[in-house]
Amino acid sequence: MTGTHSRVAIVTGAGRGIGAAVARRLAADGFAVGLLDLDEDGVRKGAEAIVADGGRAIGVKLDVSDAGEVDAAVSKVADELGPPTVLINNAGITRDNLIFKMTEQDWDSVLGVHLRGSFLMTRAVQKYQTEQKWGRIVNLSSTSALGNRGQVNYSAAKAGMQGFTKTLAIELGKFGVTANAIAPGFIATDMTAATAERVGMSFEDFKKAAAEQIPVRRVGEPADIANLASFLVSEGAGFISGQVVYVAGGPKD
Repeated sequence: MTGTHSRVAIVTGAGRGIGAAVARRLAADGFAVGLLDLDEDGVRKGAEAIVADGGRAIGVKLDVSDAGEVDAAVSKVADELGPPTVLINNAGITRDNLIFKMTEQDWDSVLGVHLRGSFLMTRAVQKYQTEQKWGRIVNLSSTSALGNRGQVNYSAAKAGMQGFTKTLAIELGKFGVTANAIAPGFIATDMTAATAERVGMSFEDFKKAAAEQIPVRRVGEPADIANLASFLVSEGAGFISGQVVYVAGGPKD
């Protein structure tokens, strides 16, 4: 099927951080990219930068947990760029707290964005993938899936992403669609900067402390995730499916 399918990618949570880096990398790889995020300004600027570099991209404001918005956004990408065959489910939020202080809203909002959002996006995009008989789905999990104090909602959502990924791989494989998950460790983004602020540390000190616990002795950058996403959506990764790859500078259980 090399070269006979549409080369259009959708990246959720593409307004900043990992999502923005993945969108830029896929554009550099030759994909037209739909950048989706609640942050309309972020995805508009991201798309403009890709177009300025000679690529094709659009930015669409989207709440991934809203089914109507998801269907409309995916249709817009298909109409303007072509049938989407690559989906990066990256949109995520944190509402950290110890369980005795966690509210129902803290729980529902985190699972709503990660799990409901990924379900709605995948349901909308798989139609185009199965019609094209080729597709790549990459879901963002986290090392927090293995447990992380103060993140019972986030860790549950990220563990859920792994089960979601494995079942998609089973269901969609016969259509030439693979599904894999990337589980980042510490990546330097606005989200980890906010965590540093919450625990009362400067971001530089926070990163330095984290790096001392990582075998390769540095924290990750968004490009580390984008590099793996680029491979997983490539033609050469067609026999890799249902896998969870930890990108954490060392082994995880």
